[in-house]
Amino acid sequence: MLDRATIDAFAADGVTLLRGVFTDWIDTLRAGVDANMRDPGPYGRDYLEDGQAGRFFGDYCNWDRILEYRKFMFDSPAAEIAADLMQSRQARIFHEHVLVKEPGTDKATPWHHDQPYYCVDGRQVVSLWIPLDPVARATCPEFVAGSHDWGRWFLPRKFTGIDYDHDDPRLESMPDIDARRDDYDIRSWDLDPGDAIAFHFLTVHGAPPNRSPTRRRGFAARWLGDDAVYATRSGEISPPFPGLADKLAPGDPLDTAEFPLVFTRND
Repeated sequence: MLDRATIDAFAADGVTLLRGVFTDWIDTLRAGVDANMRDPGPYGRDYLEDGQAGRFFGDYCNWDRILEYRKFMFDSPAAEIAADLMQSRQARIFHEHVLVKEPGTDKATPWHHDQPYYCVDGRQVVSLWIPLDPVARATCPEFVAGSHDWGRWFLPRKFTGIDYDHDDPRLESMPDIDARRDDYDIRSWDLDPGDAIAFHFLTVHGAPPNRSPTRRRGFAARWLGDDAVYATRSGEISPPFPGLADKLAPGDPLDTAEFPLVFTRND
């Protein structure tokens, strides 16, 4: 489905922009986010503290209860696109993650990368972040190109700004990227609904406040490829996937009901 240049760009940079690949699915995803915000799941939360302006809503792992999310995950081209990018024969759902910054939300998303939060080891992994509203570059999430190949793992941090309690010796503090932005190849774009930013689970990223007059609704579909296996971490994981440790041992393929197989390449 994707051309070789796009696949190679993702492999080299850990992030790439896909224009217009989900235009036909935006109304479906908007309806799903509306339903999600009316009825958050057990992990839904607002990240702002009392007195902070705006609203910063997040939730995940609702694809199996919100019809619109399920239709997107199973019926859209997302799984095949993910398999192309991962250079994988298969694509499994890991989870979906919704983040909504309402107008006037003066809170940044801290720099982080995702894989240390996750119960997943492997290189064939990808997230597709899809804007459901027009997003100016000043409001767009930012990605440090090439950071997926640094060979470094950073301590997970909650979006409230508090570090997770982990004792893994390979985890280090995130460098102060904002203090030395010129030292990094930071990518962001003006986006239209239907575009998607594809990024590796180890790609360092963050997001600025939304000081614009428009909403910034983002739907992320996260996918697992052929080499993804179950991993344990030294502390809290996110999402938590209760009971998964009773089904899998470290190194096992993630072949359980929590992670359904959506796409298999026939050739």
